Amino acid sequence: MTVVTLFEKNMQKEERQSSKGNQLKWLAESEDWYKADYTGYEGLAEYMVSHLLALSSLNEQEYILYETETIRYRHQTYLGCVSKNFLPNGWKLMTLERLFQTQYGKSLNQCIYSLEGISERIQFLVNQTIRITGLKKFGVYMSQLLTLDAFFLNEDRHTHNIAVLMDEKEEFRYCPIFDNGSSLLSDTTLDYPMDIDIRTLMSEVEPKTFCRDFDKQLDAVEQLYGQQLIFRFSKKDVRKLLDSEKNYPPNIKERIYDIIVKQMAKYAYLFSI
Repeated sequence: MTVVTLFEKNMQKEERQSSKGNQLKWLAESEDWYKADYTGYEGLAEYMVSHLLALSSLNEQEYILYETETIRYRHQTYLGCVSKNFLPNGWKLMTLERLFQTQYGKSLNQCIYSLEGISERIQFLVNQTIRITGLKKFGVYMSQLLTLDAFFLNEDRHTHNIAVLMDEKEEFRYCPIFDNGSSLLSDTTLDYPMDIDIRTLMSEVEPKTFCRDFDKQLDAVEQLYGQQLIFRFSKKDVRKLLDSEKNYPPNIKERIYDIIVKQMAKYAYLFSI
């Protein structure tokens, strides 16, 4: 097992907020991003989600690939993950919440939830983002995000955690899909303990984007913008990815395998092998 040693000078603070606090993050001289696990096995969740997205209809520019890592910082050793820095020179990450507040002086999240219907909320976010950025296929992008959120049970997608890329001239690009560590019941400290049956826990997970029901969000976005994500992996692929990972213990890997297999049965229509 290799261990990466990181230092205070590499520590990074971000505007983007998680609903459960912020992980320790570092940007190394190699331009690699490192994240330490904070509430459970976020690093393994990032690894699994990204490598399964590699077995999907997305192309490799549309998502960020993560590998698991053992991190040494000061006198502590953490499990976590590493990814490449995807920001081109002169570009920065702009959350939709910040973008909307800069443009209109209002909270995007509050505006969304002032609307009654889920479809109306989704359309409002998409239309406002297109109006500000000119990214005309943002509805397609949102359909991809809400599909993977439903499948992988990502509970941390909110307006501070959806972003676009912006340069100095205020030109915009789509942001590759990244930061899915709050998936697959990874929070074993607060909400999803290892000793509770996963069927019970899976029924308790709620999204934070447009409502508290993954399937209602997914149905609404597919009706608006179509099905925009197809998975092309099998149970054997899931097992192979877990077996090839060298840092996390077997009981966590088995839990993730069971979650994904259950989701494969539930969302069979998303698969084409």
